Amino acid sequence: MNNYDKILNYAKENNGYITTKEAKDLEINSTFLTNLVNNKQLEKVGTGIYKLPEYPIDNFYILSKVSKKMCYSHVTSLYLHNMSDRIPLIYDVTVPYNYSGNLLKNKNVTLRYVKNDVFELGKIDIKTINDLTVKCYDLERTICDIIKDKKHIDKEIYAKALKEYAKSKNKNIFKLVKYARILGVEKEVIEVMELLL
Repeated sequence: MNNYDKILNYAKENNGYITTKEAKDLEINSTFLTNLVNNKQLEKVGTGIYKLPEYPIDNFYILSKVSKKMCYSHVTSLYLHNMSDRIPLIYDVTVPYNYSGNLLKNKNVTLRYVKNDVFELGKIDIKTINDLTVKCYDLERTICDIIKDKKHIDKEIYAKALKEYAKSKNKNIFKLVKYARILGVEKEVIEVMELLL
């Protein structure tokens, strides 16, 4: 199998996408990616990110490849968890305080900064609608975040998400309170849950 076939096969197995880094891991020079773009067998959709033409654009996935130090949060996380049906136009992304990467220049991103010790709290892999994996906070962390930032969250989305969470069979109140304590919103979270449960 030649390098072109290796790239195209890898992309097919990864729901249509391949990055320069993934090609490098396959010991393939990025020139091969450029040649495939010139031959219209691949499309460049971001810095170092390529997709097969027949696959849909996945902005969640493309944006997630911009930085390793990012995690979808707040309303964007609610959408990824099917707790909001409003497709985000601006993506909520949480990064560590010392973050200084490319997302700073992106107008379609609202950056939220947190201390390094809580950045990893509740971070999980989740699938986008196109079955691609991105980093996102779990439901309990997301509920804590939207309660903490209530003033900046659309009221309708906020109310719907809390009601859905309270009704959910998958909710974990023990984990929610534990997270709330770590994030300094235990009192607020308990008050909200007492009203809903």
